[in-house]
Amino acid sequence: MEFRFTGTGDSAQVPRFGCGCAACTRARVFTSLQRGPCSAEVRGDGKRYLLDAGRMDLALSCEIERPAAFLITHYHADHVQGLFHLRWGSGESIPVYGPKDPHGCADLHRNPGVLDFQPGLKPFKPIKLDSLTVTPVPLKHSKPTLGYCLDDGGTRLAYLTDTFGLPVETERFLNSWQPDVVVLDACHPASYLTPRNHNTITQALDIITRLNPPRAYLTHISHDLDAECLVKPPDLPLKVRIAKDGDTLADWSRTH
Repeated sequence: MEFRFTGTGDSAQVPRFGCGCAACTRARVFTSLQRGPCSAEVRGDGKRYLLDAGRMDLALSCEIERPAAFLITHYHADHVQGLFHLRWGSGESIPVYGPKDPHGCADLHRNPGVLDFQPGLKPFKPIKLDSLTVTPVPLKHSKPTLGYCLDDGGTRLAYLTDTFGLPVETERFLNSWQPDVVVLDACHPASYLTPRNHNTITQALDIITRLNPPRAYLTHISHDLDAECLVKPPDLPLKVRIAKDGDTLADWSRTH
């Protein structure tokens, strides 16, 4: 499976506007350490599928290579804001899959332009995108939110961002499905006392321990977690790493 992280940050991104913490200061100097809105891309059958659409340079990216479809986890602005510019484009329509959410985000559903919004996906009911099988799974967030279990016949990857823990039925499904790779929300540092819609890194590592995949990535990273890691790097299992913008699955094999 060809998979690339196109963004690994939270809604504030890194650097966070106006912040002078060590992580934000460092990211202003070293652009490779910046984090855009959480998103990813998957390639299969010569086509490009995009997981979420929060990047503000999305239209430019899609002009270079038009995506075959979008898989939207939920309709918070940092996951769909790039669609607002893209929808007024020209050419063939682009299918958009996501959770059933009658409110969506602003007027995206009422004025879709080239975006072809599909009926809301049903949890645990797979859809086929050529040779890629996509199984949506429910997550725990402040809006209807789905994770995506992707299977191209060679690799199984579970993309689970914007969640606080996992619903019992989702964890049960994942234990049965046995992903090769888990990508999991780990927004907050271990010291964060009031998590609500996102995991702390400690909670994320506990989930990964229970699922026990061969490898796992942490994403939706806040500047607070980056700053804490600078002071005290986390003791991560060998099979777990904190993702960076631009990372691919192939990078893992080159560094392990």
